[in-house]
Amino acid sequence: MALTQLQLNNLSVAKDVGKAFGILAGLASDRLSTPVILLIGGVEGFIGYGVQWLVVSGTIRPLPYWIMCIFLCMGGNSTTWMNTAILVTCIRNFRKNRGPVTGILKGYVGLSTAIFTDICSALFASDPSTFLLLLAVVPFAVCLTAILFLREIPPSSTPAEEKEEVKYFGVINIIAVIIAIYLLAFDLSGTHGKIFSRIFAGILLVLLASPLAIPVHLMVKNFIRQNSLNLDVEGNNNNIAEPLLCSDETVTVTEEVEKKEVVIVEAANAVAVVEKKAPVIGEDHTIFEAMKTLDFWILFVSFLCGVGTGLTVMNNLGQMGLALGYVDVSIFVSLTSIWGFFGRIISGSVSEYFIKKAAMPRPIWNAASQILMAIGYILLAMAMPGSLYIGSSIVGICYGVRLAISVPAASELFGLKYYGLIYNVLILNLPLGSFLFSGLLAGLLYDAQATKTADGGNTCVGAHCYRLVFIVMSIACIVGFALDILLSIRTKNLYAKIYASRKAKKTSAVLS
Repeated sequence: MALTQLQLNNLSVAKDVGKAFGILAGLASDRLSTPVILLIGGVEGFIGYGVQWLVVSGTIRPLPYWIMCIFLCMGGNSTTWMNTAILVTCIRNFRKNRGPVTGILKGYVGLSTAIFTDICSALFASDPSTFLLLLAVVPFAVCLTAILFLREIPPSSTPAEEKEEVKYFGVINIIAVIIAIYLLAFDLSGTHGKIFSRIFAGILLVLLASPLAIPVHLMVKNFIRQNSLNLDVEGNNNNIAEPLLCSDETVTVTEEVEKKEVVIVEAANAVAVVEKKAPVIGEDHTIFEAMKTLDFWILFVSFLCGVGTGLTVMNNLGQMGLALGYVDVSIFVSLTSIWGFFGRIISGSVSEYFIKKAAMPRPIWNAASQILMAIGYILLAMAMPGSLYIGSSIVGICYGVRLAISVPAASELFGLKYYGLIYNVLILNLPLGSFLFSGLLAGLLYDAQATKTADGGNTCVGAHCYRLVFIVMSIACIVGFALDILLSIRTKNLYAKIYASRKAKKTSAVLS
Protein backbone atom coordinates (compact mmCIF):
# COMPACT_ATOMS: atom_id res chain seq x y z
CA MET A 1 0.00 0.00 0.00
CA ALA A 2 3.10 2.23 -0.41
CA LEU A 3 3.32 2.97 3.30
CA THR A 4 6.37 4.21 5.19
CA GLN A 5 7.64 2.14 8.09
CA LEU A 6 6.27 4.75 10.47
CA GLN A 7 2.79 4.43 8.92
CA LEU A 8 3.01 0.64 9.01
CA ASN A 9 4.06 0.68 12.65
CA ASN A 10 1.23 3.04 13.46
CA LEU A 11 -1.26 0.44 12.18
CA SER A 12 0.13 -1.84 14.90
CA VAL A 13 -0.13 1.05 17.35
CA ALA A 14 -3.79 1.50 16.36
CA LYS A 15 -4.41 -2.16 17.21
CA ASP A 16 -2.72 -1.65 20.59
CA VAL A 17 -4.53 1.67 21.18
CA GLY A 18 -7.73 -0.39 21.14
CA LYS A 19 -6.48 -1.98 24.33
CA ALA A 20 -6.37 1.46 25.94
CA PHE A 21 -10.16 1.47 25.77
CA GLY A 22 -10.06 -1.65 27.90
CA ILE A 23 -10.90 0.72 30.74
CA LEU A 24 -14.48 0.50 29.47
CA ALA A 25 -14.37 -3.27 29.90
CA GLY A 26 -12.93 -2.79 33.39
CA LEU A 27 -15.72 -0.43 34.38
CA ALA A 28 -18.31 -2.74 32.85
CA SER A 29 -16.96 -5.79 34.72
CA ASP A 30 -18.47 -4.43 37.96
CA ARG A 31 -21.81 -3.61 36.35
CA LEU A 32 -22.51 -6.10 33.56
CA SER A 33 -22.73 -9.85 33.68
CA THR A 34 -19.96 -12.03 32.28
CA PRO A 35 -22.05 -13.24 29.29
CA VAL A 36 -22.75 -9.65 28.21
CA ILE A 37 -19.05 -8.72 28.40
CA LEU A 38 -18.14 -11.79 26.34
CA LEU A 39 -20.79 -10.96 23.75
CA ILE A 40 -19.53 -7.39 23.36
CA GLY A 41 -15.97 -8.63 22.82
CA GLY A 42 -17.02 -11.31 20.35
CA VAL A 43 -19.16 -8.99 18.22
CA GLU A 44 -16.56 -6.20 18.18
CA GLY A 45 -13.81 -8.62 17.11
CA PHE A 46 -16.05 -10.08 14.42
CA ILE A 47 -16.60 -6.61 12.93
CA GLY A 48 -13.02 -5.33 13.38
CA TYR A 49 -11.20 -8.31 11.89
CA GLY A 50 -14.02 -9.05 9.45
CA VAL A 51 -13.66 -5.68 7.73
CA GLN A 52 -9.87 -6.12 7.61
CA TRP A 53 -10.40 -9.45 5.84
CA LEU A 54 -12.81 -7.88 3.35
CA VAL A 55 -10.19 -5.26 2.42
CA VAL A 56 -7.13 -7.54 2.31
CA SER A 57 -8.94 -10.27 0.37
CA GLY A 58 -10.08 -7.73 -2.21
CA THR A 59 -13.76 -8.37 -1.51
CA ILE A 60 -14.32 -4.62 -1.06
CA ARG A 61 -12.34 -1.61 -2.25
CA PRO A 62 -9.43 -0.44 -0.06
CA LEU A 63 -10.54 1.91 2.71
CA PRO A 64 -8.79 5.15 3.67
CA TYR A 65 -5.83 4.78 6.06
CA TRP A 66 -7.61 6.40 9.02
CA ILE A 67 -10.63 4.09 8.65
CA MET A 68 -8.35 1.04 8.64
CA CYS A 69 -6.84 2.37 11.85
CA ILE A 70 -10.32 2.40 13.41
CA PHE A 71 -11.02 -1.21 12.50
CA LEU A 72 -7.60 -2.32 13.76
CA CYS A 73 -8.43 -0.44 16.97
CA MET A 74 -11.72 -2.35 17.24
CA GLY A 75 -9.92 -5.66 16.78
CA GLY A 76 -7.48 -4.80 19.54
CA ASN A 77 -10.22 -3.57 21.87
CA SER A 78 -12.27 -6.74 21.43
CA THR A 79 -9.61 -8.75 23.24
CA THR A 80 -9.88 -6.53 26.34
CA TRP A 81 -13.54 -7.50 26.80
CA MET A 82 -12.76 -11.20 26.38
CA ASN A 83 -9.69 -11.05 28.63
CA THR A 84 -11.51 -9.11 31.34
CA ALA A 85 -14.44 -11.52 31.44
CA ILE A 86 -12.27 -14.63 31.45
CA LEU A 87 -9.31 -13.50 33.56
CA VAL A 88 -11.25 -11.75 36.32
CA THR A 89 -13.75 -14.63 36.63
CA CYS A 90 -11.05 -17.30 36.76
CA ILE A 91 -8.80 -15.48 39.24
CA ARG A 92 -11.79 -14.98 41.55
CA ASN A 93 -12.78 -18.64 41.18
CA PHE A 94 -9.26 -19.98 41.79
CA ARG A 95 -7.78 -17.24 43.98
CA LYS A 96 -5.43 -19.67 45.80
CA ASN A 97 -3.85 -20.68 42.50
CA ARG A 98 -3.60 -17.30 40.78
CA GLY A 99 -0.15 -17.98 39.32
CA PRO A 100 -1.04 -21.25 37.52
CA VAL A 101 -4.39 -19.84 36.34
CA THR A 102 -2.79 -16.72 34.90
CA GLY A 103 0.03 -18.75 33.38
CA ILE A 104 -2.41 -21.08 31.62
CA LEU A 105 -4.69 -18.32 30.33
CA LYS A 106 -1.90 -15.99 29.23
CA GLY A 107 0.07 -18.98 27.91
CA TYR A 108 -2.70 -19.98 25.54
CA VAL A 109 -3.08 -16.36 24.44
CA GLY A 110 0.63 -16.29 23.57
CA LEU A 111 0.41 -19.67 21.86
CA SER A 112 -2.60 -18.55 19.83
CA THR A 113 -0.36 -16.65 17.39
CA ALA A 114 1.40 -19.88 16.44
CA ILE A 115 -1.89 -21.82 16.45
CA PHE A 116 -3.65 -19.45 14.06
CA THR A 117 -0.54 -19.03 11.89
CA ASP A 118 0.13 -22.76 11.55
CA ILE A 119 -3.50 -23.74 10.94
CA CYS A 120 -3.81 -21.02 8.32
CA SER A 121 -0.54 -22.09 6.67
CA ALA A 122 -1.58 -25.77 6.76
CA LEU A 123 -5.10 -25.34 5.40
CA PHE A 124 -5.12 -22.05 3.50
CA ALA A 125 -1.56 -21.49 2.30
CA SER A 126 -2.82 -20.22 -1.05
CA ASP A 127 -4.87 -17.46 0.58
CA PRO A 128 -3.03 -15.73 3.47
CA SER A 129 -5.93 -13.29 3.98
CA THR A 130 -7.85 -16.22 5.51
CA PHE A 131 -5.77 -15.56 8.66
CA LEU A 132 -7.91 -12.45 9.26
CA LEU A 133 -11.10 -14.39 8.59
CA LEU A 134 -10.12 -16.93 11.25
CA LEU A 135 -9.47 -14.10 13.71
CA ALA A 136 -12.96 -12.78 13.04
CA VAL A 137 -14.91 -16.03 13.17
CA VAL A 138 -13.18 -18.37 15.65
CA PRO A 139 -13.06 -16.08 18.75
CA PHE A 140 -16.66 -15.01 18.08
CA ALA A 141 -17.83 -18.64 18.00
CA VAL A 142 -15.85 -19.49 21.14
CA CYS A 143 -17.31 -16.49 23.00
CA LEU A 144 -20.85 -17.55 22.10
CA THR A 145 -20.08 -21.00 23.51
CA ALA A 146 -18.38 -19.64 26.64
CA ILE A 147 -21.46 -17.55 27.43
CA LEU A 148 -23.20 -20.79 28.41
CA PHE A 149 -20.51 -21.94 30.85
CA LEU A 150 -18.32 -19.13 32.20
CA ARG A 151 -19.51 -17.92 35.62
CA GLU A 152 -18.24 -17.22 39.12
CA ILE A 153 -18.27 -20.12 41.61
CA PRO A 154 -17.28 -20.31 45.30
CA PRO A 155 -13.47 -20.63 45.59
CA SER A 156 -11.82 -23.64 47.21
CA SER A 157 -12.26 -23.56 50.98
CA THR A 158 -10.22 -26.57 52.12
CA PRO A 159 -6.67 -27.83 51.46
CA ALA A 160 -8.18 -30.92 49.79
CA GLU A 161 -10.07 -28.76 47.25
CA GLU A 162 -6.98 -26.62 46.66
CA LYS A 163 -4.88 -29.76 46.11
CA GLU A 164 -7.44 -31.03 43.61
CA GLU A 165 -7.27 -27.72 41.73
CA VAL A 166 -3.48 -27.98 41.55
CA LYS A 167 -3.77 -31.51 40.15
CA TYR A 168 -6.12 -30.50 37.33
CA PHE A 169 -4.12 -27.37 36.52
CA GLY A 170 -1.10 -29.65 36.24
CA VAL A 171 -2.94 -31.78 33.68
CA ILE A 172 -3.86 -28.68 31.65
CA ASN A 173 -0.23 -27.50 31.82
CA ILE A 174 0.98 -30.84 30.47
CA ILE A 175 -1.51 -30.70 27.59
CA ALA A 176 -0.46 -27.13 26.82
CA VAL A 177 3.23 -28.08 26.77
CA ILE A 178 2.47 -30.98 24.41
CA ILE A 179 0.66 -28.54 22.09
CA ALA A 180 3.61 -26.11 22.19
CA ILE A 181 6.16 -28.86 21.41
CA TYR A 182 3.90 -30.16 18.63
CA LEU A 183 3.73 -26.69 17.07
CA LEU A 184 7.47 -26.18 17.47
CA ALA A 185 8.22 -29.50 15.75
CA PHE A 186 5.94 -28.56 12.84
CA ASP A 187 7.60 -25.16 12.44
CA LEU A 188 11.15 -26.50 12.55
CA SER A 189 10.58 -29.46 10.24
CA GLY A 190 10.50 -27.39 7.06
CA THR A 191 7.90 -27.39 4.29
CA HIS A 192 5.09 -29.96 4.24
CA GLY A 193 2.70 -31.41 1.71
CA LYS A 194 -1.02 -30.70 1.67
CA ILE A 195 -2.05 -34.09 3.13
CA PHE A 196 0.53 -33.94 5.92
CA SER A 197 -0.51 -30.37 6.78
CA ARG A 198 -4.18 -31.34 7.04
CA ILE A 199 -3.34 -34.28 9.29
CA PHE A 200 -1.29 -31.90 11.44
CA ALA A 201 -4.21 -29.45 11.69
CA GLY A 202 -6.65 -32.23 12.62
CA ILE A 203 -4.43 -33.54 15.45
CA LEU A 204 -3.87 -29.96 16.65
CA LEU A 205 -7.63 -29.35 16.92
CA VAL A 206 -8.02 -32.58 18.94
CA LEU A 207 -5.24 -31.50 21.30
CA LEU A 208 -6.84 -28.06 21.72
CA ALA A 209 -10.17 -29.65 22.64
CA SER A 210 -8.69 -32.29 24.98
CA PRO A 211 -8.83 -30.16 28.20
CA LEU A 212 -12.64 -30.39 27.91
CA ALA A 213 -12.22 -33.93 29.26
CA ILE A 214 -11.54 -32.46 32.71
CA PRO A 215 -14.93 -30.76 33.29
CA VAL A 216 -16.65 -33.80 31.75
CA HIS A 217 -14.78 -36.05 34.19
CA LEU A 218 -15.71 -33.79 37.12
CA MET A 219 -19.35 -33.70 36.05
CA VAL A 220 -19.55 -37.51 35.97
CA LYS A 221 -17.66 -37.76 39.25
CA ASN A 222 -19.98 -35.29 40.99
CA PHE A 223 -23.05 -37.02 39.56
CA ILE A 224 -21.94 -40.36 41.01
CA ARG A 225 -21.07 -38.75 44.34
CA GLN A 226 -24.43 -36.96 44.53
CA ASN A 227 -26.32 -40.19 43.86
CA SER A 228 -24.36 -41.92 46.61
CA LEU A 229 -25.16 -39.10 49.05
CA ASN A 230 -28.86 -39.25 48.17
CA LEU A 231 -28.93 -42.96 48.89
CA ASP A 232 -27.17 -42.40 52.22
CA VAL A 233 -29.60 -39.63 53.19
CA GLU A 234 -32.62 -41.77 52.33
CA GLY A 235 -31.25 -44.59 54.46
CA ASN A 236 -30.47 -42.29 57.39
CA ASN A 237 -33.89 -40.62 57.30
CA ASN A 238 -35.51 -43.90 58.27
CA ASN A 239 -33.37 -44.04 61.44
CA ILE A 240 -33.85 -40.46 62.65
CA ALA A 241 -35.98 -40.36 65.80
CA GLU A 242 -36.04 -36.60 66.47
CA PRO A 243 -34.65 -33.35 65.06
CA LEU A 244 -31.07 -32.48 65.89
CA LEU A 245 -32.12 -29.07 67.22
CA CYS A 246 -35.32 -28.65 69.22
CA SER A 247 -37.65 -25.69 68.83
CA ASP A 248 -36.71 -24.17 72.21
CA GLU A 249 -33.03 -24.10 71.27
CA THR A 250 -33.92 -22.48 67.95
CA VAL A 251 -35.79 -19.68 69.70
CA THR A 252 -32.88 -19.10 72.08
CA VAL A 253 -30.38 -18.78 69.27
CA THR A 254 -32.68 -16.43 67.35
CA GLU A 255 -33.13 -14.21 70.40
CA GLU A 256 -29.36 -13.99 70.91
CA VAL A 257 -28.86 -12.98 67.28
CA GLU A 258 -31.58 -10.33 67.51
CA LYS A 259 -30.00 -8.89 70.69
CA LYS A 260 -26.63 -8.63 68.97
CA GLU A 261 -28.19 -6.90 65.97
CA VAL A 262 -29.84 -4.32 68.22
CA VAL A 263 -26.55 -3.54 69.96
CA ILE A 264 -24.80 -3.09 66.61
CA VAL A 265 -27.51 -0.72 65.35
CA GLU A 266 -27.42 1.34 68.53
CA ALA A 267 -23.64 1.59 68.37
CA ALA A 268 -23.78 2.66 64.76
CA ASN A 269 -26.30 5.42 65.59
CA ALA A 270 -24.06 6.69 68.37
CA VAL A 271 -21.10 7.29 66.02
CA ALA A 272 -21.21 10.70 64.38
CA VAL A 273 -18.27 10.44 61.98
CA VAL A 274 -16.42 7.35 60.84
CA GLU A 275 -13.09 8.07 59.17
CA LYS A 276 -12.28 5.55 56.44
CA LYS A 277 -8.63 4.57 56.53
CA ALA A 278 -6.70 4.12 53.32
CA PRO A 279 -6.23 0.41 52.55
CA VAL A 280 -2.78 -1.08 52.97
CA ILE A 281 -1.06 -3.20 50.36
CA GLY A 282 -2.78 -6.56 50.19
CA GLU A 283 -6.27 -5.16 50.85
CA ASP A 284 -8.94 -4.19 48.30
CA HIS A 285 -8.14 -0.89 46.56
CA THR A 286 -10.24 1.17 44.22
CA ILE A 287 -8.34 2.30 41.14
CA PHE A 288 -7.87 5.77 42.66
CA GLU A 289 -6.58 4.35 45.94
CA ALA A 290 -4.18 2.11 44.02
CA MET A 291 -2.90 4.99 41.90
CA LYS A 292 -2.04 6.94 45.07
CA THR A 293 0.49 4.28 46.06
CA LEU A 294 4.13 4.21 45.00
CA ASP A 295 3.90 0.46 44.48
CA PHE A 296 1.34 0.87 41.70
CA TRP A 297 3.56 3.22 39.71
CA ILE A 298 6.65 1.07 40.22
CA LEU A 299 4.71 -1.89 38.82
CA PHE A 300 3.24 0.27 36.03
CA VAL A 301 6.56 1.69 34.79
CA SER A 302 8.46 -1.60 35.07
CA PHE A 303 5.62 -3.26 33.15
CA LEU A 304 5.97 -0.55 30.48
CA CYS A 305 9.68 -1.28 30.08
CA GLY A 306 9.05 -5.01 29.61
CA VAL A 307 5.94 -5.19 27.45
CA GLY A 308 6.66 -2.01 25.48
CA THR A 309 10.02 -3.26 24.24
CA GLY A 310 8.65 -6.78 23.72
CA LEU A 311 5.81 -5.47 21.56
CA THR A 312 8.33 -3.57 19.47
CA VAL A 313 10.06 -6.80 18.51
CA MET A 314 6.74 -8.57 17.82
CA ASN A 315 5.38 -5.71 15.73
CA ASN A 316 8.59 -5.40 13.69
CA LEU A 317 9.72 -9.01 13.33
CA GLY A 318 8.95 -8.99 9.62
CA GLN A 319 11.10 -5.93 8.92
CA MET A 320 13.84 -7.14 11.31
CA GLY A 321 14.08 -10.45 9.49
CA LEU A 322 14.16 -8.83 6.06
CA ALA A 323 16.80 -6.34 7.23
CA LEU A 324 19.03 -9.25 8.29
CA GLY A 325 18.55 -11.05 4.98
CA TYR A 326 15.81 -13.59 5.82
CA VAL A 327 13.23 -14.15 3.09
CA ASP A 328 10.67 -16.08 5.20
CA VAL A 329 10.14 -14.52 8.64
CA SER A 330 7.08 -16.56 9.69
CA ILE A 331 9.35 -18.92 11.66
CA PHE A 332 10.35 -16.03 13.97
CA VAL A 333 6.70 -15.15 14.59
CA SER A 334 6.00 -18.73 15.64
CA LEU A 335 9.17 -18.98 17.76
CA THR A 336 8.29 -15.79 19.65
CA SER A 337 4.77 -17.05 20.23
CA ILE A 338 5.79 -20.55 21.37
CA TRP A 339 8.61 -19.44 23.68
CA GLY A 340 6.32 -16.71 25.02
CA PHE A 341 3.94 -19.51 25.93
CA PHE A 342 6.64 -21.36 27.87
CA GLY A 343 7.55 -18.13 29.67
CA ARG A 344 3.96 -17.56 30.74
CA ILE A 345 2.96 -21.06 31.76
CA ILE A 346 6.18 -21.93 33.60
CA SER A 347 6.55 -18.62 35.45
CA GLY A 348 2.95 -18.72 36.70
CA SER A 349 3.35 -22.14 38.34
CA VAL A 350 6.95 -21.60 39.51
CA SER A 351 6.21 -18.22 41.14
CA GLU A 352 3.19 -19.74 42.93
CA TYR A 353 5.33 -22.66 44.16
CA PHE A 354 8.00 -20.38 45.65
CA ILE A 355 5.40 -18.19 47.37
CA LYS A 356 3.98 -21.30 49.07
CA LYS A 357 7.39 -22.75 49.91
CA ALA A 358 9.62 -19.78 50.65
CA ALA A 359 7.47 -16.58 50.66
CA MET A 360 9.45 -15.33 47.63
CA PRO A 361 7.91 -12.09 46.27
CA ARG A 362 6.39 -12.62 42.84
CA PRO A 363 7.96 -9.44 41.31
CA ILE A 364 11.45 -10.98 41.67
CA TRP A 365 10.65 -13.08 38.59
CA ASN A 366 9.87 -9.91 36.65
CA ALA A 367 13.32 -8.62 37.57
CA ALA A 368 14.95 -11.80 36.27
CA SER A 369 13.03 -11.55 33.00
CA GLN A 370 14.01 -7.91 32.51
CA ILE A 371 17.75 -8.56 32.77
CA LEU A 372 17.47 -11.58 30.46
CA MET A 373 15.51 -9.48 27.96
CA ALA A 374 18.26 -6.83 28.03
CA ILE A 375 20.77 -9.55 27.10
CA GLY A 376 18.48 -10.65 24.25
CA TYR A 377 18.42 -7.11 22.83
CA ILE A 378 22.21 -6.89 22.99
CA LEU A 379 22.42 -10.15 21.00
CA LEU A 380 20.01 -8.73 18.43
CA ALA A 381 22.05 -5.51 18.19
CA MET A 382 25.23 -7.54 17.51
CA ALA A 383 23.43 -9.24 14.57
CA MET A 384 25.60 -12.35 14.62
CA PRO A 385 24.54 -15.40 12.56
CA GLY A 386 21.53 -16.97 14.24
CA SER A 387 21.10 -14.08 16.66
CA LEU A 388 17.54 -13.43 15.46
CA TYR A 389 16.58 -17.01 16.34
CA ILE A 390 18.07 -16.69 19.84
CA GLY A 391 16.98 -13.10 20.40
CA SER A 392 13.36 -13.59 19.32
CA SER A 393 13.11 -16.68 21.56
CA ILE A 394 14.52 -14.82 24.58
CA VAL A 395 12.19 -11.88 24.01
CA GLY A 396 9.24 -14.25 23.70
CA ILE A 397 10.08 -16.00 26.98
CA CYS A 398 10.63 -12.77 28.92
CA TYR A 399 7.55 -11.05 27.49
CA GLY A 400 5.53 -14.08 28.58
CA VAL A 401 6.99 -14.01 32.09
CA ARG A 402 6.21 -10.32 32.36
CA LEU A 403 2.51 -10.83 31.57
CA ALA A 404 2.06 -13.96 33.69
CA ILE A 405 3.69 -12.43 36.77
CA SER A 406 2.36 -8.85 36.71
CA VAL A 407 -1.31 -9.89 36.43
CA PRO A 408 -1.56 -11.99 39.64
CA ALA A 409 0.89 -9.66 41.43
CA ALA A 410 -1.52 -6.75 40.88
CA SER A 411 -4.37 -8.79 42.38
CA GLU A 412 -2.25 -9.61 45.44
CA LEU A 413 -1.16 -6.01 45.96
CA PHE A 414 -4.52 -4.30 45.36
CA GLY A 415 -7.17 -7.00 45.95
CA LEU A 416 -9.84 -8.62 43.82
CA LYS A 417 -12.89 -6.43 44.49
CA TYR A 418 -12.03 -3.84 41.82
CA TYR A 419 -9.54 -5.96 39.96
CA GLY A 420 -11.27 -5.72 36.56
CA LEU A 421 -10.61 -1.98 36.32
CA ILE A 422 -7.14 -2.14 37.90
CA TYR A 423 -6.10 -4.81 35.40
CA ASN A 424 -7.28 -2.74 32.43
CA VAL A 425 -5.50 0.38 33.69
CA LEU A 426 -2.32 -1.66 34.11
CA ILE A 427 -2.45 -2.96 30.53
CA LEU A 428 -2.62 0.61 29.24
CA ASN A 429 1.10 -0.11 29.01
CA LEU A 430 0.40 -2.16 25.87
CA PRO A 431 -0.75 0.76 23.67
CA LEU A 432 1.54 3.22 25.48
CA GLY A 433 4.56 0.97 25.08
CA SER A 434 3.64 0.20 21.48
CA PHE A 435 3.41 3.93 20.70
CA LEU A 436 6.64 4.93 22.46
CA PHE A 437 8.91 2.05 21.52
CA SER A 438 7.38 0.66 18.31
CA GLY A 439 5.60 3.64 16.75
CA LEU A 440 8.12 6.36 17.60
CA LEU A 441 11.47 4.77 18.49
CA ALA A 442 11.57 1.91 15.98
CA GLY A 443 9.57 3.67 13.25
CA LEU A 444 11.55 6.91 13.25
CA LEU A 445 14.98 5.29 13.59
CA TYR A 446 14.22 2.77 10.84
CA ASP A 447 13.01 5.48 8.46
CA ALA A 448 16.16 7.49 9.23
CA GLN A 449 18.28 4.57 8.00
CA ALA A 450 16.03 3.51 5.10
CA THR A 451 16.17 4.45 1.43
CA LYS A 452 13.24 5.30 -0.84
CA THR A 453 11.82 2.64 -3.14
CA ALA A 454 10.26 3.03 -6.59
CA ASP A 455 6.69 2.64 -5.28
CA GLY A 456 7.07 5.51 -2.80
CA GLY A 457 7.78 3.39 0.28
CA ASN A 458 11.16 2.80 1.89
CA THR A 459 13.33 -0.12 2.94
CA CYS A 460 16.48 -0.82 4.92
CA VAL A 461 18.80 -3.82 4.70
CA GLY A 462 21.59 -4.49 7.17
CA ALA A 463 22.33 -4.84 10.89
CA HIS A 464 22.44 -1.05 11.30
CA CYS A 465 18.68 -0.71 10.64
CA TYR A 466 17.63 -1.62 14.20
CA ARG A 467 20.93 -1.56 16.16
CA LEU A 468 20.24 1.71 17.97
CA VAL A 469 16.65 0.59 18.69
CA PHE A 470 17.93 -2.56 20.43
CA ILE A 471 20.47 -0.60 22.47
CA VAL A 472 17.85 1.86 23.73
CA MET A 473 15.46 -0.99 24.60
CA SER A 474 18.18 -2.85 26.54
CA ILE A 475 18.71 0.29 28.65
CA ALA A 476 14.93 0.47 29.27
CA CYS A 477 14.99 -3.15 30.49
CA ILE A 478 17.79 -2.37 32.93
CA VAL A 479 15.64 0.44 34.35
CA GLY A 480 12.75 -2.04 34.62
CA PHE A 481 15.04 -4.51 36.39
CA ALA A 482 15.91 -1.93 39.05
CA LEU A 483 12.23 -1.08 39.59
CA ASP A 484 11.26 -4.75 39.95
CA ILE A 485 14.00 -5.30 42.55
CA LEU A 486 12.67 -2.29 44.46
CA LEU A 487 9.09 -3.63 44.31
CA SER A 488 10.28 -7.04 45.52
CA ILE A 489 11.86 -5.41 48.56
CA ARG A 490 8.77 -3.29 49.28
CA THR A 491 6.38 -6.27 49.03
CA LYS A 492 8.51 -8.73 50.99
CA ASN A 493 6.31 -8.41 54.10
CA LEU A 494 3.11 -8.90 52.07
CA TYR A 495 4.29 -12.20 50.63
CA ALA A 496 5.53 -13.27 54.06
CA LYS A 497 1.96 -12.76 55.34
CA ILE A 498 0.51 -14.72 52.40
CA TYR A 499 2.95 -17.54 53.13
CA ALA A 500 2.18 -17.54 56.87
CA SER A 501 -1.58 -17.50 56.25
CA ARG A 502 -1.46 -20.45 53.88
CA LYS A 503 0.84 -22.40 56.16
CA ALA A 504 -1.44 -21.79 59.17
CA LYS A 505 -4.51 -22.96 57.26
CA LYS A 506 -2.69 -26.06 56.08
CA THR A 507 -1.53 -26.88 59.62
CA SER A 508 -5.02 -26.32 61.01
CA ALA A 509 -6.51 -28.66 58.42
CA VAL A 510 -3.99 -31.39 59.24
CA LEU A 511 -4.65 -31.10 62.98
CA SER A 512 -8.41 -31.19 62.51
